[in-house]
Amino acid sequence: MTERVVLAYSGGLDTSVAIGWIAEETDAEVIAVAVDVGQGGEDLDVIRKRALACGAVEAEVADAKDEFAAEYCLPAIKANALYMDRYPLVSALSRPTIVKHLVAAARKHGAGTVAHGCTGKGNDQVRFEAGISSLAPDLKCVAPVRDYAMTRDKAIAFCEAKGLPIATTKKSPYSIDQNVFGRAVETGFLEDIWNAPIEDVYEYTSDPATPREADEVIITFDKGVPVAIDGERVTVLQAIQRLNERAGAQGVGRIDMVEDRLVGIKSREVYEAPGAIALITAHQELEAVTVERELARYKRQVEQRWGELVYDGLWFSPLKRALDGFIAEANEHVSGEIRMTLHGGRAVVTGRKSQTSLYDFNLATYDTGDTFDQSLSKGFIEIFGMSSKIAAKRDLQQ
Repeated sequence: MTERVVLAYSGGLDTSVAIGWIAEETDAEVIAVAVDVGQGGEDLDVIRKRALACGAVEAEVADAKDEFAAEYCLPAIKANALYMDRYPLVSALSRPTIVKHLVAAARKHGAGTVAHGCTGKGNDQVRFEAGISSLAPDLKCVAPVRDYAMTRDKAIAFCEAKGLPIATTKKSPYSIDQNVFGRAVETGFLEDIWNAPIEDVYEYTSDPATPREADEVIITFDKGVPVAIDGERVTVLQAIQRLNERAGAQGVGRIDMVEDRLVGIKSREVYEAPGAIALITAHQELEAVTVERELARYKRQVEQRWGELVYDGLWFSPLKRALDGFIAEANEHVSGEIRMTLHGGRAVVTGRKSQTSLYDFNLATYDTGDTFDQSLSKGFIEIFGMSSKIAAKRDLQQ
């Protein structure tokens, strides 16, 4: 029986060339799998037909936008996931979504190998292969760019020699990865970290410096899930899409950072994630109102670790799965409404309302009606500071 390889297919030059390249290197039949996570661009059927025209024996396409939003982006919102306190894991979240479809296709078509188009110095090779090995330890992984030295020059020459139906002339100065949760831009002049991004880097966001009217929005959550925008019911996907438009129009969600890659190097990345930043900002504020202090303090530690695990490609790991349970429990009372003003590149919370709020006006007020018994504070401070006081006496005697 002829060996089969499932290829993560984007429809672009590199993965189109990879179909024939893999076939020549391995004598295997290639099944192309394209997964729509909201990256936009060409119609899925156009991509499917191109894969067949480039030599794939089978080609599958999957509209996974709702799946991606509900099963991958939503847990990140509940976790307030920001790698290095800034990056909302735009690319990292899409990889396990794609991995599930690749593994399912490998099982369906009897393939023993899964291929992807990643280089040998990025994070995505780890995310794909660690994910595949977690779901299907028996499958092998190959990366033509990394394993078979498939450089861009060679890919263009191969494409022209074989007469493949894909343009080889136009090349963006940037490397771009995008989905419904955001957009990542790197390489080109951005590799000099002294260079500021220019406006043509951005697509999801408008220039925040341009004068415009502010936009006020109310986001409703139910147990950490965004369920309505300005009172209109929405799915998670719709919530992200609508806030991409509204927050993006105000320049919200631009991030320019040097981040620590898993492979040990630092990389300059420019992100724009208007919907993600707006939703995480709103969710954080609703948690501040509804989550008990000690749980909230501990959750912040969990959030950081959760984000690191996802960034590092360990979505399907036992620790990530266990932390999911904690995060779900911590979101049990995160229900209510957050009012935000979107303007000048910022999403600013201006109002909070919740039936499960822990904010007690009568305890918090300094005016008449204050129910906080201030006489208890003196003894509390004495006991709370006792260990430090005892240590200070000892230290002063030395």
